[in-house]
Amino acid sequence: MIQIRTFRAPDDPEACEKFIVGHKKLLEIFGITKITSNRQEWVDDYNTNVILVEDQKTKIVYGGARLQVVTGHYSLPIEDALGKYDDGIFKMVKEDQLSGGTCELCGLWNSREVAGMGIGSYILSRVGAAIASQLSLKSIFVLCAPITVRMGKRVGAVVEESLGDKGLFYYPKDDLIATAMRLRNIYDLSTADPTEREKIISLRNDPHQFIMEKGPKGTFEVEYNLKIPNLEKQI
Repeated sequence: MIQIRTFRAPDDPEACEKFIVGHKKLLEIFGITKITSNRQEWVDDYNTNVILVEDQKTKIVYGGARLQVVTGHYSLPIEDALGKYDDGIFKMVKEDQLSGGTCELCGLWNSREVAGMGIGSYILSRVGAAIASQLSLKSIFVLCAPITVRMGKRVGAVVEESLGDKGLFYYPKDDLIATAMRLRNIYDLSTADPTEREKIISLRNDPHQFIMEKGPKGTFEVEYNLKIPNLEKQI
């Protein structure tokens, strides 16, 4: 059975290492060797919350994502990626930080073993939107590849057309396009797909669930353990 769990990065260094190795291997398949969200300083950051997809018994990691909260210690990967092209991203992040708190859903990936199950295309973004409510935040930034823009829109994120070329940037390579998106208010999911909104609210209300998920390759059971441990711990 697939398990999806969350934790603060420094609380599970072994899992973070598996995350890094798996993500790196996937990027290398596509010829991507430099990406800002793949920097490894986040493993020591208590404000980085990891979403891990793994086999419940073997603990083989099939994918994951990170929800990195702005604190002033580290810039968001989207700032590092886009700031040299459009410094408006810095102002946008700062405004959200001061008006309620913000973060970035970044480092999203899934291995080929689970390709076509909807984990990378739907489930991880849904989980990111769900667990953000535990972190007292206002918004979520995300930098999407063309194939994941639809995923962002399904959970209520909008393209930030004031940045770049109507939200578009050539990143991480000159022949690839990335889109800057933001879920502007994590509690107002009025722009989300109704089905996604229902699922996000369900996971917020009950972070531990067994759910039969349906993807392009069929139906499979997932155990969700989305209550982030040790949030009360001082940092």
